[in-house]
Amino acid sequence: MKLSSAPKRSPWLFRAFRKYGHRYVAKHFHAVRLARGGYRPPEGLSGPVVIVMNHPSWWDPMIGLVLCKLWPESACHFAPIEAAGLAKYPFLEKLGFFGIESETTRGGIFFLRRCLAALAEPEGVVWITAQGRFADVRERPTRIKPGVGHLAQRLTEGFVIPLALEYPFWNESKPEALARFGQPIALNEAMNADAWTSRIELALQEAQDHLAEDALSRDPERFETILSGAAGVGGVYDYWRRIKSVAMGQKFVEEHDSMVK
Repeated sequence: MKLSSAPKRSPWLFRAFRKYGHRYVAKHFHAVRLARGGYRPPEGLSGPVVIVMNHPSWWDPMIGLVLCKLWPESACHFAPIEAAGLAKYPFLEKLGFFGIESETTRGGIFFLRRCLAALAEPEGVVWITAQGRFADVRERPTRIKPGVGHLAQRLTEGFVIPLALEYPFWNESKPEALARFGQPIALNEAMNADAWTSRIELALQEAQDHLAEDALSRDPERFETILSGAAGVGGVYDYWRRIKSVAMGQKFVEEHDSMVK
């Protein structure tokens, strides 16, 4: 397959947008949390990396942007996006996004070419919302687009890492953004595309099942806080709580549940 060129990514623009993204996510979530029981990248990785995510929400790329901070600054992050969306916001290409037509044969070929080109970059990482549509976190079995299996078949080194995401409400007015990485899958076996697709689907579903257990616990100690965000209820309620704390000589704690950090 003829290799395409990688998106003309601007490292300084990516860093600037990531700072904006962190502030934007912090405004809308109580915290972004990474499950301690899962894998923590980039430990033990070498070669190109493909992050295969479930797709429960519009927020998924933004949470991926926050999780990018786990990698060294030298890493080159890329992500496919619908071509129509990229046409509306062409500056996204400078951030590492590349447009695809997900429902056409030509789009599938272009997806493979651009992913392979991106992964050929030094420390290349490609983030893929592999379900190809919004899907509830409880939907089983987990199904992903076959293009991911074709991509894995064509890679002779590197890793695929499943990433499960959920956005539950716990004890605050803002939701939690919860993430769990599954164990990396080394791309060192000769399997056909269908076999790779099935293997990655099972790994992603396992990561989702483990994250569901973590989320049900409502226990922040089971997570590492990657980004702290908005807390408290706000408005008159928090204003009254603040006055009451001052009157009693106590420190005001924004969290509705002071045990949740």
